[in-house]
Parts: sequence; C-alpha cells; structure tokens
Amino acid sequence: MQKSHEAEHLDGNHGISRLRLRIAYGAMLIAAAVLFFVLDTWGKELVAPATEPAAEPGAAVPASKADALVHLLIALAVVLIAGRLLGRLFYYLGQPPVMGEVVAGILLGPSLLGEVWPAAAAFILPSSLAPNLAVVSQLGVILYMFLVGLELNLGVLRRQAHAAVVIAHTSIVVPFLLGVALALLLYPRFAGHAVAFTPFALFVGIALSITAFPVLARILTDRQMQRTPLGILALGCAAIGDVTAWCLLAFVVGVAQAKLGDALVTLALAAAYIALMFLVVRPIAFRFLAHFEKPPLPRGLTALIFAALLLSALATEAIGIHALFGAFLLGAIIPHDSVLARTFLSNLEDLVTVLLLPAFFAFTGMRTHIGLVSGMEQWLICGLIIVAATVGKVGGTLFSARLGGLGWRNATALGLLMNTRGLMELIVLNIGLDLNVISPPLFAMMVLMAVATTMATAPLLQLLHPKNAEP
Repeated sequence: MQKSHEAEHLDGNHGISRLRLRIAYGAMLIAAAVLFFVLDTWGKELVAPATEPAAEPGAAVPASKADALVHLLIALAVVLIAGRLLGRLFYYLGQPPVMGEVVAGILLGPSLLGEVWPAAAAFILPSSLAPNLAVVSQLGVILYMFLVGLELNLGVLRRQAHAAVVIAHTSIVVPFLLGVALALLLYPRFAGHAVAFTPFALFVGIALSITAFPVLARILTDRQMQRTPLGILALGCAAIGDVTAWCLLAFVVGVAQAKLGDALVTLALAAAYIALMFLVVRPIAFRFLAHFEKPPLPRGLTALIFAALLLSALATEAIGIHALFGAFLLGAIIPHDSVLARTFLSNLEDLVTVLLLPAFFAFTGMRTHIGLVSGMEQWLICGLIIVAATVGKVGGTLFSARLGGLGWRNATALGLLMNTRGLMELIVLNIGLDLNVISPPLFAMMVLMAVATTMATAPLLQLLHPKNAEP
C-alpha cells in the first residue's frame, strides 16, 4: 500500500503542490543570489597563491611526427586494453564500467605507474605526447557530447517539468553555494596563477554541482529502473541539471576569459545562439528529418550532420563558451527518436566510447598527479571537498524531492543518483585546468571527488532499491 501511494506521488497525480514548489523555488533563487554576493565580497579580499602557471605536459619536449604517431598508437592501445579490463572488473563489483576506464587512465599516469615504474610510464605516455593526445581527446569529447545531446529526451523534461525543474535546480544551487563557500578556503591555497576570486569561486561551485547524465542513465538501465516513476523523474532531473550546468559553465568560462562586461556579452551571444538553435534550426530539422523514415541514411546527409556538428562547435568556441557546448546543443535539437539519432547513436557510440574516450582518460591521467596532494592538511581538504559535494547534491535533492511529495526512501535514492559525476566532471575539470583557474593539486583533488562520489552511488542505491525488489 505504501509503495502504491508513493508511486502516485512520483507520477505527479496526487499530493504535489505546485504553488508550494514555486514559492520555494523563488525563495531559493533569491537567497542563493544574496548568499553568493556576500561570499564573493568576502572572497575578493583574499590573495591567490604566488605560483607560476603550470606548464602543459610535453610542451618543452618536442618529438618527431613519426615518434608522435608511434607513441600515440601505443598509448591508445594500452589505455584501451587496461580500461576494458578494469571496466569489466568494476562491472562485476557493481560499478559503472566507465569508472574502470577513468581509473585506468589515472593509474597509467604519474599517480601510480609514473611512481613505481617511471620508464614504463615514459614509454607509454611520454610528456611529448600530450599535445597530440589533447587533440584526439578533444575530438572524442566533442563527439561524445553530441551523442549525449542526441539521447536527451525533451519530452521527458516537459512531462516532469513541474517537479523536475525545482529538484534539478535545487540540486545545483545547494552544492554550488557550498562550493563558493569552500572557495574561501581553497582560493589562497589552490587558485590558478593570477586568477581573480570570482571566476575561481564560480568554477568550484560548478564543479561541485555537476551530475553525469550518461552515467546516471547507465546505472538506471543496469538496475532496470529507467521506466519506473523514480527512474523517469531522475532522468528528467539529470537532463535539466545538465543543461543548466552547461549554461552556467558557459558563463563561468566567459568570466574567466574576459572582463565582466565582455562576459555579459558572451552570455548574451550564447543566449541568442541557443534561441536560434531551438526556435529556428530545430523546427527546420524536424521537418527535414521527417523525410528520412528508414535507414540507411544517405551519405550526403551524414556528411551534412557532421559539418553542422563542427560548425556548431566552432560557433560556441568563437562565442567563448567552449566547443563542447555547441556539440551538445546540436545533438539536443535533433529528435531523440528519429532515424538519424538512432543511426548516429548505433554507429558512433562504440567508436567514441571504446576508441576515442580512452584518449581523454589517458590525457586526464597524465594531468592527474595524486602525489601533489601531500600532507594531512591537503588530504583533509580533499575529504572536505568530497563531503561538501555529497552533502550539497544529496541534501539539496532530498529537500526539494520531499517538498514535492516523495517519500524518504525515493527522495534519498534520487539524491544518490544525482550525486553521480563521472566523465562529465572530468570534462569540466579539464576546462578549468586549461583556463588556469585551478591548480594541478586542486585538479587532482577534484578528480578524486568525481571518482569517489560516482563509485558510492551504486552500493548505496542497492541498499535502498535492491535489484530484484520492486522500486
């Protein structure tokens, strides 16, 4: 009887007070803006550490084109094999296989192999390989974000809009504010060279606010929960959260790369581009793609989509909000159930996730040196980051989900699902390191946070929703 009653809440047929949610949502936004202003005012009085910007791995060690190709092929092969083996092991341990691939990249870098067998690490991932690996990894991530956009079901967002928007945004605002507060402690110790407090605080807040939509979807599918009321709500919240977080990240990148006035121009251009894509390009795409009802797709159409993907990525890069956002946006405007979306997903998914993403994991592993986190104080700070990220995500989600009518068990399960970060977090962290907003030690701490929070999801969810039990 209790389960049936809670399912009614999840379906939105009974008990959810939209007025109560709207009042709480408005109050939350106002309180968040005031609190951010206060924290930012305090933070501007702090001084960043006097450190020079970290050199990119391999920048000072040129290599011939032939050597670069050989080492690139070796690195991809080793990371691919190690990632698949660890991914298999993680799967048997009840973890998303992608986390095994992430850990494999870290273990092959300076954090482990570079410490215990430096010669092997220098052979597999030499520092001179970094620029080439960076290009391959960026291409892989651009294609990956396009696929994430293709999987985005806007219909789910519309059906869940009355509750999912509030839950998703609360699950962002609460950890975001905790991140900004934490930045007061982190800025004097771990800020990038010559970065102001505001972009640093914004970035730390975003880093704690990310939810990995693809990892969350994979966990739900593995547990056969994707079509349950809780699973549908979780997917809707994660999708809304992803879109919101990427928009916030676009603003943060604009602030980090320019003065505030220029950042506002960047934000205005980004808003105009988003409106153009959804209000003009999307309806045209719907009508055009309706003519293609059966596979295979003409090669000309495939070439056109790839060209549109590259141009959209270039457009957002030119605006100043990173090429990844443009790739994601193009995928999002294509109907997720169209023949084109299904064809691209089936044809590209293995290429991207099996071959190209390992390059990103290897590149991230080269930049992650856990040995930089040294001393009791830094490890305590690392633990504090993990706690703040978890409390913010789970607590923010739990509060708004309970306010929306969910029972304690499902509200807690939803909070745990929203606490997955995985690959999306690594993408954000690499952007922060590229912009020199965060230092390598803080980068390593944040990577550990992403791994820890994601790996905690499955076992904790098992306690609340055993696989064979009715959700």
